[in-house]
Amino acid sequence: MNLQAELNKAEGFKNLELLAKQVVEGFIAGMHKSPFHGFSAEFAEHKIYNQGESTRHIDWKLYAKTDKLYTKRYDDETNLRCHIIIDNSSSMHYPKMDTFSIDNLNKIAFSALASACLMQILKKQRDAVGLSIYSNDYDYYAPEKGSERHHQMLLNHLSDAVVSKSLNKETETYKYLHEIAEKIHRRSMIFLFTDMFQTSENEAKLFEALRHLKYNKHEVILFHVFDKEKELAFDFDNKPKRFIDVETGEYINLYADNIKDSYSKSVSRYFDALRLKCAQYKIKYVEADINKGFNNILTTYMMERQKFV
Repeated sequence: MNLQAELNKAEGFKNLELLAKQVVEGFIAGMHKSPFHGFSAEFAEHKIYNQGESTRHIDWKLYAKTDKLYTKRYDDETNLRCHIIIDNSSSMHYPKMDTFSIDNLNKIAFSALASACLMQILKKQRDAVGLSIYSNDYDYYAPEKGSERHHQMLLNHLSDAVVSKSLNKETETYKYLHEIAEKIHRRSMIFLFTDMFQTSENEAKLFEALRHLKYNKHEVILFHVFDKEKELAFDFDNKPKRFIDVETGEYINLYADNIKDSYSKSVSRYFDALRLKCAQYKIKYVEADINKGFNNILTTYMMERQKFV
């Protein structure tokens, strides 16, 4: 079934689960040539064999193919807890659109579908997952659970976030990250989807909040969601345009070519500083271009999970 056709005929973003299943199935199919070809009913995944461990679960067939030793890690060994956090401020609804396709997603739709894909894999692994959504308020919170009913409830809230009207909603991300950190007591993997657009005054506070999330040995993965073509390269035609701050309503009229170089350099410096700061705080930084699909998101999960468990 064609993903775009299925999404186009849906009302709003209500077929999120179907899309997530198909994206994950395609991703797993592409992994069969790698040591991450697990997800069968028999076992959950492979991990690198460490000298001194029992040889009981070594996958000798995989050894014959790769000349490397991997062991099978079974479902009951790999259960973990994950919490997904989504920034639903007005800037995450860029670019503005009323209908979506798999090749035409704004930042909030990309984040919701990426989250649904992660949830689909977590469901296969029988892991517990929770969800937080914030904008100018703490919009939604659900603790980590693994039931089917819980899974469906989270999908519904992800869908609602995409089609919600998030007009002129500024957010103080650090405030809600502190609140979320206080709620998560058991060691978890934490995925944060945000475009990181904020005032410079709040940047230090944001990283203090991220440090708070690292407390209790949580593993924090920051998915920096943006439209690389528009928000980094500033690739617009040179007709006069009005550029509007969707969170404050402020605007400026200009020709894109007049500021393209200086804008791109300034944003690039900001993104580089984010990467450096994340490295200093031992937070996994992942670039999430909404036009590049979901393989980078899911591959990051696979790699980080191996280190976490």
